[in-house]
Amino acid sequence: MKIGLCMPYMVRDYDRDRMLTWARKIDAGPFDSLSCGERITGYSYEMHSILCAAAAVTERVRIMPSLYVLPMRSAVMTAKEVATLDAISGGRVGITVGVGGREKDYQAVGAPFTHRHQRLDEQVAEMKRVWRGETLFEGMDEIGPASPQGADIPIYAGAMGPKAIARASAWADGIYGASMLGDREGHQAIYDMARTAWAERGRTDKPYLIASFWCSLSPDAEQDLKAYIYDYMKYIGEDVGRGMAAMATCHTPDGIRQAIENVRAAGADELLICPATAHYDEIDRLADLIG
Repeated sequence: MKIGLCMPYMVRDYDRDRMLTWARKIDAGPFDSLSCGERITGYSYEMHSILCAAAAVTERVRIMPSLYVLPMRSAVMTAKEVATLDAISGGRVGITVGVGGREKDYQAVGAPFTHRHQRLDEQVAEMKRVWRGETLFEGMDEIGPASPQGADIPIYAGAMGPKAIARASAWADGIYGASMLGDREGHQAIYDMARTAWAERGRTDKPYLIASFWCSLSPDAEQDLKAYIYDYMKYIGEDVGRGMAAMATCHTPDGIRQAIENVRAAGADELLICPATAHYDEIDRLADLIG
């Protein structure tokens, strides 16, 4: 199982030096990939900009946006951004797309929240047309750049439910199925649905299965992790935020080792670990733990 690390895009003390140092440390460590998420409302940095900077100062790790909330974006502009990111990285990009769950993010950018699943399907097809160099309307110039991977940039679906996974089986290379507390059962349920959906679609390839969980190994790891989870989940409700935070166990080396084994046992091909802070202990101690 490959293991990657997510850049801490939601913390406030994440300046230029820290962003670039994080990227370089990930590339120099035992990690296979470097990731970042996307949010609009709430305090966070913009995903694509961070990943372009990381791509420019790394040489080895895969660059894994996780994820583009595609229905609140322009598919054509996103295709162009991804192709540019792939060029900057030298062909190391694999992307995750999904519908997200934050209606206020859609509202903030003036995008409709309704029919987002259908728009996602249509937008993925449109992105692939752009990468193949096809014209989208009569008289249109080509949309560049041509990325190193061409039209073969891997696309994973951020999906958790049976309907979303079934839709994704028509176009995705795999499923990013996060159960963010690092449990086996949540990941296993998602992956079983993915395998079933691929088989029912008549596909002979296996879905690439990506896992994720929150953790912290900062000097105040338990407090930092629970504060992060609460801040992330409170949009659903205060009780949900507090309840999820109370369940957190990935704030010790043993807790994180157990979570890694949980997702490995569930059948994950890749794990994207999401630290709660920008403290360098998060990278250094995880690197020692993973070996």
